[in-house]
Amino acid sequence: MNTLTKTPLAPLLERLFEEAATSGSTAAKMSDAEQARLLYSKTEYLDLYGRLKDLWLPVSEKTGTLLYMLARGSGARSVVEFGTSFGISTLHLAAALRDNGGGRLVTSEFEPSKIARARRNIEAGGLLDLVEIREGDALKTLSSDLPESIDLVLLDGAKAIYPEILSLLEPRLKPGAIVVADNADMCPEYLERVRDPAQGYLSLPFDEDVELSVWVGRG
Repeated sequence: MNTLTKTPLAPLLERLFEEAATSGSTAAKMSDAEQARLLYSKTEYLDLYGRLKDLWLPVSEKTGTLLYMLARGSGARSVVEFGTSFGISTLHLAAALRDNGGGRLVTSEFEPSKIARARRNIEAGGLLDLVEIREGDALKTLSSDLPESIDLVLLDGAKAIYPEILSLLEPRLKPGAIVVADNADMCPEYLERVRDPAQGYLSLPFDEDVELSVWVGRG
């Protein structure tokens, strides 16, 4: 079974990627210095992404396929996603859960307009029953009521807080759990952590801006 390449999901994803590629942005203009300051701030990231609320900010088609393959191939049943946006990555992950026989995908997004759009997309893909969308700052929404054992994590929200989100989830990572971080190069602190074997991960870059890590545990 391959939900990813069949109707209704395949034509839906094709349309969404086309929309993402051709869409513009009505985000408030920022100087390069201001954008850099907000991008690397651990306290002002909500301001930045609030201004970018009309941007799609999706994973690439290649990364989307990778997410499906990793979740499907590992037999994942519990997935946590940081940064829903319009739901493109969520659709790939939920499709793998469907093909694995079911499961639970917890995803977090703080921008209400994006949540509404993502929910419509996920419903159109026939996958809404597998997805729980949590609204708000992920440092709060992902701090409780998580799956007892997490099979796969996608980090694709505010880059500056990747380490903090990982710390919330790490106690529930099962041995061999996969952690995918999009645009990880924008958070050197995160890369330093997952590339240090003493921290319990094996890690390597994929396709320039994605970091693929596996939790093997400390000691």
